[in-house]
Amino acid sequence: MSKLGKIEGGQPLADRRVDILDAAARAFMRQGFAATSLDRVSDEIGSTKGAIYYYYRSKSELFFAVHRRGMELTQAAIRPSFEAKLSARERLHGMAVAHTILVIDHLAYLRVIAQGLEMHLLERTNESERAELAEVAALREANENLYIRVIKDGVESGEFRSVDAKLAAKPLLGALNWTSRWYQPRSGETQAAKRRLAEQIADFVVAGLEKKK
Repeated sequence: MSKLGKIEGGQPLADRRVDILDAAARAFMRQGFAATSLDRVSDEIGSTKGAIYYYYRSKSELFFAVHRRGMELTQAAIRPSFEAKLSARERLHGMAVAHTILVIDHLAYLRVIAQGLEMHLLERTNESERAELAEVAALREANENLYIRVIKDGVESGEFRSVDAKLAAKPLLGALNWTSRWYQPRSGETQAAKRRLAEQIADFVVAGLEKKK
């Protein structure tokens, strides 16, 4: 049941949920899953632990909600370029730019996604957490499939080399998502500067698929 429309402290609860997820993403990014407590998240948002329990029954549930929101934000960012009536190259470039800007603007979420993947690969999860990971893995696969489809379109149109689109999407996404590891926010950095950086990264990943002239 949606809680939208109810009010807590004058704020719509749907907005409150996003505030909690934003705060949790920052806390998990800085301290990691194991070292982060719900008390720490409540301190981050300036609220009580009870306010968090209103939405999330445990730290694990909150962690995977952050993970899920990161995936949903990614799809919302890349889908407009995916659906655009443009060439495959232009669509892929637009997706890569939007993806990179999303990583930069929502850095905490993307770093938490990396933590979740590492937990899965290292099998540091219980049965309930593995079920949550399976759900977010499906979201990740849906995002990846958008890239695969555009790469296939580019191969079929002759814009890209004859590559295995599913395989080619892996290093492409690796390059985009790795931005979350090395990027460091700078004071006073403008959206224009972020876009220039994203354009350069997109140029690089798309060039790897283009036919040599």
